[in-house]
Amino acid sequence: MSRSRSVTSSALGVDRRTVLAASAAVSVSVGVGYALRPTESQAASVPPQAPAPAPETTAASASASPVAAPLAPYTRGTTLASVAAPRSGSGYRRLGSAAGWKRVVRTDLAAAGSGRAGRRTTLAAFVQLTDLHLIDSQHPLRLEYLRAASPISWRPHEALTVQGAVSLIERVNSLRAAPVTGAPLDFVVTTGDNTDNNAHTELDWYLTVMSGGRITPNSGDPRRYEGVQNSGIPLYWQSDSTSRDSFKQRGFPHLDGFLAAAIREVNSPGLTLPWYSTVGNHDAMPLGCYAHGDSWLAEYAVGGRKLMELTPAEASRLQLSISQDRDPRGTVIRDLLKSKTRAMRTVTPDERRAPYTPAEHVKAHLDPAYKGVGPVGHGYTAGNLAAGTQYYTFEVAENVIGISLDTTDPGGHYDGSIGTAQLKWLDATLRAHKDTYAIVFSHHTSQSMSNTRPDPAHPRERRHTGAELTALLGRHRNVVAWVNGHIHRNDITPHQGAAGTFWEVSTASHVEFPQLARVIELVDNKDGTLSIHTTLIESAAPHRTDFTDLSQTGLAALYRELSANARTDGDRLSGEPKDRNTELVLKKA
Repeated sequence: MSRSRSVTSSALGVDRRTVLAASAAVSVSVGVGYALRPTESQAASVPPQAPAPAPETTAASASASPVAAPLAPYTRGTTLASVAAPRSGSGYRRLGSAAGWKRVVRTDLAAAGSGRAGRRTTLAAFVQLTDLHLIDSQHPLRLEYLRAASPISWRPHEALTVQGAVSLIERVNSLRAAPVTGAPLDFVVTTGDNTDNNAHTELDWYLTVMSGGRITPNSGDPRRYEGVQNSGIPLYWQSDSTSRDSFKQRGFPHLDGFLAAAIREVNSPGLTLPWYSTVGNHDAMPLGCYAHGDSWLAEYAVGGRKLMELTPAEASRLQLSISQDRDPRGTVIRDLLKSKTRAMRTVTPDERRAPYTPAEHVKAHLDPAYKGVGPVGHGYTAGNLAAGTQYYTFEVAENVIGISLDTTDPGGHYDGSIGTAQLKWLDATLRAHKDTYAIVFSHHTSQSMSNTRPDPAHPRERRHTGAELTALLGRHRNVVAWVNGHIHRNDITPHQGAAGTFWEVSTASHVEFPQLARVIELVDNKDGTLSIHTTLIESAAPHRTDFTDLSQTGLAALYRELSANARTDGDRLSGEPKDRNTELVLKKA
């Protein structure tokens, strides 16, 4: 594990992002078994083995064009420079800019040697996005009415998730290099819950946001919005109305034309870096918690009726059935909806709102329409389709591999687990790459993998918890980090295993304030230690908003401000300073 690229010499050869974007050879494994570069049809049956060394690229052979000088470390566009923060006061609070978050050096797993900044070389640098939750806010099969029991069950900014996500893509594209080392960024990876309700509309919007193109964030009637925000029900923010709903009582504004603007066409530039996709529970199951298979719920999802209101008692009972894992198959919600037919409102049916299967999820990623800068499939290959899997490996950088896991439980409920076949595959993969650093990606965290309900497709296969997965990773000295999401909160945890140590990096969502993503840099300190630098970033939208600006950028700014006023625990979700901008030191394997 000695090869690395120096911060000062990384610009002398071809930019890695150019190489990765131009080559289909970035994915080195899929599902079960490896694909070093056999045909895709062989990918699911080739036994694990280490990848062939990548050819060396020299400045002379790379390009005749002048090579730019290395970028100095910088803070622009990161939370080191500034962060969005609510102004003082009560009720609805406008946003402004506050001082940035300082970097915290954490030595839980190893001491930080003096002079390391002058010696370090860069092994990898990439961006993590997580929990985008792109929402079809007019979808019939949504749980807005749970707000009668819980104030955080519906968000007043849900109609603007596409605009917010596009602004995040713009921020990533504006990053000229990694903030600490100035090294080129290698790629972007999502860690699940890219969609919110396992709907084809949302999947199309997500893939288009990432790969580039035009999106109309609307379903049902193409001419108008049909959902809770123009229902007249005071439980929800009636943005275009002067009615005194519960949100306006808190100071939320009356914004005439808001809903028409929210469903207007949006243009995404798409990422300028290669990107990889990881599956989360909201991508895998309707509402992120109901197993596939109920034909009545599938028909309701595309149909012309929508329930928008429940009594507090009814909402409490349904919420308990979900949170206490009493309804993994959706029986309780199905029976409730059937009993409320007369209370439902008429909406325009739309077949595009249908739930998608795991196979359809993989096929959509393989669709050339969503390739962007690549790679084809964004990690997934035809081997995944053949094997019925959604996990794979890929090359992070020279001498560093990434392993994307599927921690969703198809049996139902929002917490996760991992099946025996995948766990054995992971163990074999790490053994085959014992001389290569490994970064593991998943949606669920070690503490949120407690759902061991059998997979309906493999009822006899045992499911394994986060504790078991943590123990397995700790048996491999080459594992340096486990990067995930799900909990919508920044949290960084050190793990001391039987053979090695690694850091678990959990990042807050982009649907809840403070709406963050994270840049991660892996460096060799040349003193027997490695460091993982984590730097949080916000979207490119301005901190200050203008209620008269309903442009795409203006709506992205409102998306952030509305989310800051939707709930009052933004400080908790942003984590402590030790969970934000950090340097995480660990011993070199």
